[in-house]
Amino acid sequence: MATAKKRSSKFLGLFLIAIAAIGKAPSQGMGHPTPTPPPPGAKSPQCSNRPVPQLEDITQKAGITFSHAFSPDKRYIVESMSGGVIIIDYDRDGWPDIYFTNAPTVDMALSGKMPLGVLYHNNHDGTFTDVTQKAGLTKPCLAMGGAVGDYDNDGWPDLYITCLGGNILYHNNGDGTFTDVTAKAGVADGRWSTGASFGDYDGDGYVDLMVANYVDFHLNDLPRFGSTTYCKYRGVDVQCGPRGLKGAGDALFHNNGDGTFTDVSKQAGVSDPDGYYGLSVVWADFNNTGRPDIYVANDSTPKFLYRNLGNGKFEEIGFESGTALSNNGSEQASMGIAVGDYNHTGRPSLYVTNFEEENDDLYRNDGDWNFSEESFPSGLALASLPWVKWGTAFVDLDNDGWLDLITVNGHVYPQMDSILSDPGYRQPKLLSLNQGDGTFCDASGQAGPALQEKRVSRGLAVADLFNDGNMDIVVNDLDGGPMVLRNHGIPGRHWVSFELAGTKSNRLALNARVQVVAGGMTQTDEVHSGGSYLSQNDLRLHFGLGSAAKIDSVEIHWPSGAVDHIGNLAADEHYLVLEGHEIVPAEQIYPRMKEHSTGKAH
Repeated sequence: MATAKKRSSKFLGLFLIAIAAIGKAPSQGMGHPTPTPPPPGAKSPQCSNRPVPQLEDITQKAGITFSHAFSPDKRYIVESMSGGVIIIDYDRDGWPDIYFTNAPTVDMALSGKMPLGVLYHNNHDGTFTDVTQKAGLTKPCLAMGGAVGDYDNDGWPDLYITCLGGNILYHNNGDGTFTDVTAKAGVADGRWSTGASFGDYDGDGYVDLMVANYVDFHLNDLPRFGSTTYCKYRGVDVQCGPRGLKGAGDALFHNNGDGTFTDVSKQAGVSDPDGYYGLSVVWADFNNTGRPDIYVANDSTPKFLYRNLGNGKFEEIGFESGTALSNNGSEQASMGIAVGDYNHTGRPSLYVTNFEEENDDLYRNDGDWNFSEESFPSGLALASLPWVKWGTAFVDLDNDGWLDLITVNGHVYPQMDSILSDPGYRQPKLLSLNQGDGTFCDASGQAGPALQEKRVSRGLAVADLFNDGNMDIVVNDLDGGPMVLRNHGIPGRHWVSFELAGTKSNRLALNARVQVVAGGMTQTDEVHSGGSYLSQNDLRLHFGLGSAAKIDSVEIHWPSGAVDHIGNLAADEHYLVLEGHEIVPAEQIYPRMKEHSTGKAH
């Protein structure tokens, strides 16, 4: 139950929203509240006297030629929102593969021209091969993003793609191919879906599916505002929305354990009846109860934190927890979500990306469902203010044992290039290194030229693509080709990673929590589906160890409630852990690749 103090804060939040909403009209385009002013004389702290990992753009040499379809003028809001990137080891060979979502322009969609997303197979040698047609990922849709989850516990990760007008669930056949099972599974939704995340909220061993939906947008009934399709932003004609458009509501699909799902959104209390503008979603156990909760980033409306009550129902505690609004009590145009224990408390905190002139939010998890907004004290706010921010991740890029932050940016209005006071349509990326004391320094200009290249970026995912112990970054751009950033790391730094497989728990061990003790430092992380902006990180958990060459202990809390303890491990290794069996060889985690219909092994 909320305390009296928390209840009063909720009412205050609602009052502030009502005040902020007065006078907001569709003519304001995206619509966002008055920005938070920086403290007098405040400057974004720069990284100095420390090594900064170099991030090299290797997209071309890696053989990745994908290019996202785009409209030059972005007349409709749907043309600005796509671009998820999904890391999925679809063939279970221990090397992360990459899927880029794609979406047509409105004119292309109306004429039946629907470009496909692309799946790239990791060749283990620094290059990738387009296997989209071979894999059978050939159903076109106006795709946004997606998530990974093994919904039938067969050991093969399945792929869920969110779209405008109907989502797609691809079942992994275990032979390098996928089959569209959406109709049988009952998870199409049919609205404008954006973020998605798998998680076993009721502990039955089967992962359920939460889907965020954005606005009520239809290609056969395009929105008009009076006599025009345009709105005004800074005096310039731009696309309209989301303000002035009806919200779409969200969906929770319960896994029935037989290949089908049931929509339980209303009875579970997560349907979003007021129609907020949902973009990103993630399951995470925010209070270490053993039950995953739900966090939803909403555009231009308060964010949701759904507390899992353990009886199939959720309580929305965004206001009470302090995670619904900005530090000045305003709703924000929120896009992406990162979850991580950046300050080594054993509790996952939140980072949320927002529109330009709205600083990103760092919500520090103080325990007992209370969060503190630490954006300015942490040093993160000022660097983020000028940009429109999207995909983001907590990731230890320099392997010092402290989670850093990477964020990608890009405006929604190409017309902003005509406004001299605006940073422009194409924008650089942000890299903030963790200083180990609750603060971050800005290393965006020190990590190599790739981060400073101005792009129109959307989705972001992280993975050790080359199994060398350094976490790499994959970005899907809205306008044109993606970017694969290889992390060259810091020499002499150690690391360890864990891939988990459930037995009583769901097979991919989604929302399992791992605690690693090494070199006098205790780190905690959790396996997540979805998150970032419409994207999916590698499901392996990576821990930087600094100078520690061995791990003293590892404690794994499985979704089933079981706890495994492992001790005295060597650093610089990828370990595979089977629930109840500790470290196991790959053949006990990875199922044997089935044969193709040709009879030849994959």
